[in-house]
Amino acid sequence: MTSAAVPGASTLSGPIVLVGAGNMGGAMLAGWLKSGIPGASVIVVDPGPSAAMLTLIGDAGATHATSLADGVKASVLFLAVKPQVMEAVLPALKVAVGPKTVVVSVAAGKTLAFLESHLGEAAMVRAMPNTPAMIGRGVTGAFANSRVGKQQRELVHNLLKVSGPVEWVPGETDIDSVTALSGSGPAYVFYLVECMAEAGRKLGLQADLAMRLARETVAGAGELLHQSPDDASRLRQNVTSPGGTTAAALAVLMAENGMQPLFDEALEAARKRAQELAG
Repeated sequence: MTSAAVPGASTLSGPIVLVGAGNMGGAMLAGWLKSGIPGASVIVVDPGPSAAMLTLIGDAGATHATSLADGVKASVLFLAVKPQVMEAVLPALKVAVGPKTVVVSVAAGKTLAFLESHLGEAAMVRAMPNTPAMIGRGVTGAFANSRVGKQQRELVHNLLKVSGPVEWVPGETDIDSVTALSGSGPAYVFYLVECMAEAGRKLGLQADLAMRLARETVAGAGELLHQSPDDASRLRQNVTSPGGTTAAALAVLMAENGMQPLFDEALEAARKRAQELAG
């Protein structure tokens, strides 16, 4: 399979340089290779990738480097390192940014202005995937600056969508809200499972049984939401009989001091933290 199998990839003017091969970077690389991007067109820059990642890179015919070689001009410079180390990593990457390069960052809170201060003016995309990207079931919010051309945007869209749907937002500040909602969102769902299991334990169930029931309930409900054409509100109503047990529980969860104000406060805290990470 050639790079032409991925829309926009046939126009690559240089390699795709992936900086960071941790969970997110590794998930993206695996998705690219599966979608038809040839390994020979990918350079992975990471000082210490896992043994599994080194095997993936080697089997695909991609290149691994602990630092970027001189003279490399990236078609796509994909930054998948933690925001806390971004400032230390970026200076050495400026040489890879040419007039045809599009820079893609998945670091929470790091603004386009921050990236430009280290890499210079370039076509840039801020993106926020989430951890289900590791199984191809993530969702990504993305914002492109005005220098991103039509073909570059198409290419970036297709590189990102290997991990799930991609939603483009109209303003850069929207990325902080995306971070609060879907970027951090999987942790909220995992905590919901913990809370449900603990509540079940307090009702007298064995702790391990309560956890299994909670885990499978949330996983199954998520899959139903994924497959059903109905929205979440309709699905909720479908399982809520008037005067029944579900209605009794929802009367508590949907009360004025129930879940909604807690989520409002939680997401605002997450957005505020994303803004603080901008420095």
